[in-house]
Formats: sequence, C-alpha cells, structure tokens
Amino acid sequence: MRADLKEFSNNTQNEHPMQYKDLETFLKDGAAALAKGPVAIILVEDDVEIATTLRHHQQAGFASIIAFMPDVFELPRDLQDVVHRVGYNMAREGAMELAVNSVIAAAPGLWMYYCFNAQYLFHPFCETRTVGEMLSFHTEERRHSMLTYVVDLYSDDLDANPDAVSLDRAHLDCSGYYALARPDINNHNHPKDRQLDFFGGLRWRYEEHVPLNRRKIDRIALFKSKEGLKLCEDHTFNDEEYNTYACPWHHNLTSAICSFRTAKALKQNPGSTFDIPTFKWHNSAAFEWHSRQLLDLGLMEPGQWF
Repeated sequence: MRADLKEFSNNTQNEHPMQYKDLETFLKDGAAALAKGPVAIILVEDDVEIATTLRHHQQAGFASIIAFMPDVFELPRDLQDVVHRVGYNMAREGAMELAVNSVIAAAPGLWMYYCFNAQYLFHPFCETRTVGEMLSFHTEERRHSMLTYVVDLYSDDLDANPDAVSLDRAHLDCSGYYALARPDINNHNHPKDRQLDFFGGLRWRYEEHVPLNRRKIDRIALFKSKEGLKLCEDHTFNDEEYNTYACPWHHNLTSAICSFRTAKALKQNPGSTFDIPTFKWHNSAAFEWHSRQLLDLGLMEPGQWF
C-alpha cells in the first residue's frame, strides 16, 4: 500500500461548505458534487480505514467523491477540501439503496461508482490510467455498466490484527472462485442472458456463517446513471442490461474491489469469530496492491483495452 494513503492529518473538523448535515441538504445544496463524473459514492459503516479509502479513490481519478458517513466519525482536514461529506446513518435498513438511488436520480447521465469503507477499487492498468480514461473507452464500446468482483482481503495475523484489517499484511485467496448461471424466475428459471452469479473468497470458505443471499461476490459497482435506474438490495439494477458482464459481440472490461469488509464482519460476529483462528490457508498470497496481480489471477479482465 502506498505510504501516502496511510498518512493522517489533523483530524480537527470545522464547518465547511463541502459538508452537508443530511441527505436532504445534500440533494438541495450539493450540485457542485454532481457537476462532472465519474462520481465515487463511499458508504461509511464504521471508523475502519475511512481516510485510506477516500484517498485511494481520489488518486484513482474520480472527479467527485461523496462520503455518506455518521457524524461521530472524523474526516482528516486535508480531505475536507476534496470530499463532499454527507451526514448519514448506514445502520438503518435500505441505507445503501437510498443513498445510491438518490444520487442517481439527482444526476442522470454521469458515470458513478459505489463501495463501502475499507474497500479499494482496482481496474486494469490503474497505475498508469485513470478510472475516467477507462470509462471513456468503455462508453465507446456502448457499455453503460461494468462488472466488478469483490475480492476479499484479510490480515494473515489475527493476533496482531483482531479485526482482520491490515494494509501491510493484507492477503487474498488465489483460487476458489467460480460462477453459476443466474436463473430467471420470470422465465421458468432459464439462465439469464450474459448474467452469472460469482462466488469465492471468504464468503465461499465460510459460507456456513454467511446468509445465502449475501454469498455472491459480483457487483455492478461502475455504472452510468439515467432516469428511472434503481439499485436493488442484491447489488443488481432494475435494468437487466446493466447486470450483464459483457456485450453480445465480445468480452468487456471488468474491475475488482479489494475489500476487508467480509473479513471484518466475520471477526466482529460472535457467531463466527471463535471458529476462525486464522483466515490464511494454502491458497493465500500476500496482496501486492497492484493491478497486475489481479489480472494474472483472472480477478479482472482488460477486455479489448490495451
């Protein structure tokens, strides 16, 4: 992990025009945040790696970053000038869908992205190409959405890192990923066209602790907003074409979200924490914080983009 993502500035929080007390205030006064895309929506659930998450996506090249976060969490002073902070409670039911769908409705026609704190977007060649450059190419291929895989990260030493989060000791699974046809309940459960359910990582290895409807690792995290578009609870959209992994004529780009969220939840949950002395197994490898590793493992694809 780059050192500059880990440097924290003075956490003193002052009144700032880029801070909004709630969602309603943001929708009324936050036009500047939605003037240009791509827009990153960061949903903050707890105080783990908030600053590094925001800095990572700032450096990825997003034109605007919106952080939905509770008032009790502090934002470093240097980020107050680049992040639009919205006071928001992520613990309430439907919080993810409400936040994302409100931004979609407020700014149709923009490329958007969403993730939670302690999650980091990687796209092919992200060390030398911005997310905006990638989405410009993707748009030229007449695509308005991009499949991302949520790749679980975890510390290899849970004694040193009881919450399973460590940027320096991050590991990931090198194998164990697979896909199944996505049945269409409205068409006799026949497979949906160009849609698959993807599985793997910690949700696969510890599936007995993960509800059935939360085991998938696929997410349409990058998408172009439009009128009427809605994000659903299962991370799919109400437009079926948005849920496809590629266009009909060739393979398209995919990206990866490298995430501590599952490991963190498994160690915080009293029903699973004592069953997991370590997440490390024979197919674990140190995460290199580089797109080449993810490409080599097949956890994202460059498509026709060279």
